[in-house]
Amino acid sequence: MNPTAGLAAICVVVLATLLIGALAMRWSRTTSDFYVASRSVSPWLNASAIGGEYLSAASFLGVAGLVLIGGADMLWYPIGWTTGYLLLLVLVAAPLRRSGAYTIPDFAGWRLQSTAVRQVSTVLVVGVGWLYLMPQFRGAGVTLQAVTGAPTWVGIVVVAAVVAVLVASGGMRSITFVQAFQYWLKLTALLVPLVFLVLAWRMDGSPPPVDGLGWSIPAVDLGPERLYTAYAILTATCLGTMGLPHVVVRFYTNPDGAAARRTTLIVLGLLGLFYLLPTAYGALGRIYAHDLTASGHAETVVLELPERILSTGADALGALLLAGAFAAFLSTSSGLTMAIAGVVGQAIDRRRWFDGRLSGIASLRVAALTCVFPPVALALYGGNVSIAMSVTFAFALAASTFCPLLVLGIWWPRLTRHGAVAGLVGGGITAGITPLITISLAPDGWIGLLVAQPALWSVPLAFSLMVGVSLLTAAPRPDDVGQVFTRLHTPERT
Repeated sequence: MNPTAGLAAICVVVLATLLIGALAMRWSRTTSDFYVASRSVSPWLNASAIGGEYLSAASFLGVAGLVLIGGADMLWYPIGWTTGYLLLLVLVAAPLRRSGAYTIPDFAGWRLQSTAVRQVSTVLVVGVGWLYLMPQFRGAGVTLQAVTGAPTWVGIVVVAAVVAVLVASGGMRSITFVQAFQYWLKLTALLVPLVFLVLAWRMDGSPPPVDGLGWSIPAVDLGPERLYTAYAILTATCLGTMGLPHVVVRFYTNPDGAAARRTTLIVLGLLGLFYLLPTAYGALGRIYAHDLTASGHAETVVLELPERILSTGADALGALLLAGAFAAFLSTSSGLTMAIAGVVGQAIDRRRWFDGRLSGIASLRVAALTCVFPPVALALYGGNVSIAMSVTFAFALAASTFCPLLVLGIWWPRLTRHGAVAGLVGGGITAGITPLITISLAPDGWIGLLVAQPALWSVPLAFSLMVGVSLLTAAPRPDDVGQVFTRLHTPERT
């Protein structure tokens, strides 16, 4: 790709992001505007924003790279990422909105009347957010380096700075409009070049990607290790979706529970449409870019295909794809930063730091401008783990902590504060240590597999701890649990 065209595409996306955020900032005046957009976001706008923030670098670049490497087996990732919203629709979306909370720690503290549960939840929100932000920043750096030759840190710093300014200036109100725009930009950026690539492939007469390239159908002739991996990926992606802080917080922005359900239905359609596209890029890559697997640059297959297949127009289509990739980095990073800043800002405000003079909006701005530094450091100095694998670690941590908290907190009245803390800590430790072991030690065999894909055992462990400890500590259960469940499960009047 022509570096000039690539830089121009990046500049257009960044400027459009800042412009839309600045225009939306005019409606961000109150604390409720900054935290939950005053709970006034319509289902279609919210669904587009969820699609914008959820379809991260792992979706835009990572899925195509995984399909290039592993064929149809890797489709477990997008299947799991999409199916998670069906579970959200059935189990979480409407009751969570009816709780009236701003964040997951808000819900946990309100449901269990416990400061300890709130504090542990706050730490875990930050942990999941940082673990998810790191691959977004690193992907931006690697992508910019591949296109322009700039050092990796340039892309990392650019995305981090834009995201911090966007969240600090306009909060949830601004990033809602930005993320909705970025979903449709990403969809267009993949769809338009794909039309030309498929036409060129058909005219070229190359064989389909199933011939002689090791393409396999999932669940056919799986050995025990591949079977475990498939189930672990599905567990992490399906259950982790309902526990991702930046996903959950979006349902607080709907007017009511019914709107939250409609939002989730629309999201399912938007995600299903999107994931057809990177899968097609991965399949084409198995014909024209199989060498990227050996070189370790499979995640760049989306960006490289136009130049490899087309004789004319490759630079323009490559620039469009680069614009979509940078939109993916920016939109997901914005949602994650907003989720982290929301809980950290509330913690700052409750502790009355800065002599108690800090308002809710000011505390969120302070948190937004500071909470991006740790994931930037991780992106600069972290191990060479693929984007999709890094995101899976975040999903496994969310599935092992917030998934059982939300499911049991919404549907099981006997959950106690001691049980919640035990499950959060147990699941957090097991799913939180495994990425460090994988990156630093890289164990082989079944040990390495269990550590690299922990969700299949860490999620049942977290559920078991919450249920078991709650049954042993029935006394600390809140007295008003009946009123709480009435509020969670009584539909609003229409």
